[in-house]
Amino acid sequence: MSDADDARFMDRALELARRGEGAVEPNPMVGCVLVRDGQVVGEGYHQRFGGDHAEVVALAAAGERAQDATAYVTLEPCSHFGKTPPCADALVRAGVRRVVAAGADPFPAVAGNGFARLRAAGIDVRIGVGNAAASALNAPYLKLLSTGRPWVFAKWAMSLDGKIATESGESRWISGPESRAIVHHLRGRVDGVLVGSRTAQRDDPLLTARPSGVRVATRVVLDSRASLSLDSQLIRTARQTPVLVAASQLAPDERCAALESAGCEVLRLGADSHQQRWLELLDELGRRRWTNVLVEGGGEVFGSLLATQTIDEVHVFVAPIMIGGATAPGPVAGSGIAKLVDALALGDFTSRNCGRDIHLTARTKATREQA
Repeated sequence: MSDADDARFMDRALELARRGEGAVEPNPMVGCVLVRDGQVVGEGYHQRFGGDHAEVVALAAAGERAQDATAYVTLEPCSHFGKTPPCADALVRAGVRRVVAAGADPFPAVAGNGFARLRAAGIDVRIGVGNAAASALNAPYLKLLSTGRPWVFAKWAMSLDGKIATESGESRWISGPESRAIVHHLRGRVDGVLVGSRTAQRDDPLLTARPSGVRVATRVVLDSRASLSLDSQLIRTARQTPVLVAASQLAPDERCAALESAGCEVLRLGADSHQQRWLELLDELGRRRWTNVLVEGGGEVFGSLLATQTIDEVHVFVAPIMIGGATAPGPVAGSGIAKLVDALALGDFTSRNCGRDIHLTARTKATREQA
C-alpha cells in the first residue's frame, strides 16, 4: 500500500469512528477498515460502551477475507481483558498481515502493549497515519485520562453586540430554531449539562435534549445555597431525568434535604470560593468517568471557567440583532483578564451559517497542544 492509500483508508476509519460519538464514552471512539488487495473487505466501529470494539466488528464482517489483510485502526488495539477480549489477539487469530494505526492508546492497560503483541506475532505495524485527526476526535477521552477531568464545552447565544439578554433579563429567544437544534444535539451526547443558580432561577430551563439523544445528560446546577425552587422545571422532573445540585458547606441542611426528597442528588463541595468549588466539581465528575460536560451559563459561571482556564471548546451562536444597554449582560462576567497577553487563546476556529445565526466553534490553545 502507498502512503496515499494508507491515508485514504485511515480517513474512512476515522469517519466510521465518529459514529460512536455520545454512545461509547468513557471509551474512545474507534473505527477499523480491513483491506485486502486494495479492496475493503470489512468495516466496523465501536458502537456502544460495553459492546464489541471496532476491530472485532470489522473482522466479523470480513470473515475469512481478513487473512493477509491490512487493518486500519484509529487507535492502538487493546491488549487486555476489559468488558471485551483483547482486539490485538483477535487480529492475530484472523491472520491480519499488517496494522496501520493512527496512534497509541495511553490507557495504562494498553499503552504500547497492543502494538508489542502484534509485532510479536510477526505483524507489520505502522503508527502515526492520521494521528492529528484521531487525537482531535478523541480529545475528551485523552483529557480524561491525562487530567482526570471531563472535556468542558462552553455554549452561549448572543446578539451581534455581545449581549446574552436584555437589561430586563429577557433572553428567549436570541438564537433561532436551527441553532437551538444544534444545542439539543450537544445535550444528547454529553454526560452533563450545567448552569449556575441565577440562570436556573431566571430562565427556569429544562436542560434536556429534545428530541432525546444517544445519552441522557445529568442536569447540574451550581447552587452554593441549595436555593433552587422546588417548583422549577428541573426539580419537578428530577425523578425522570437526573439532577445534581452542587452546593457548598453553607447550604442549609433543610434545603439540601428538600432537594433530595424531590429526587435530586446534592453534592456538598468543601472549597470556599466559586472557582475552587468549580475545580472540585470537575475532579468529582472525572472520578465518575464523565467525559463531556456542556456548560450553558450564566456569566458568573463562565467567568469562573475563564479564570481557572478550564474551557476546552466553545460553541457561540451569534444572532443578527442588536440589544444594547449598559447593564445588559454579556456572556462572560467575573473579574476578567487584566492584560491582553493573558487572554484565553483559541484556535481550530470554524464558522458556519445556521439559519439566520452564525455558529462559531473553537478550541483553546492548551487543549490543542495537549491533543
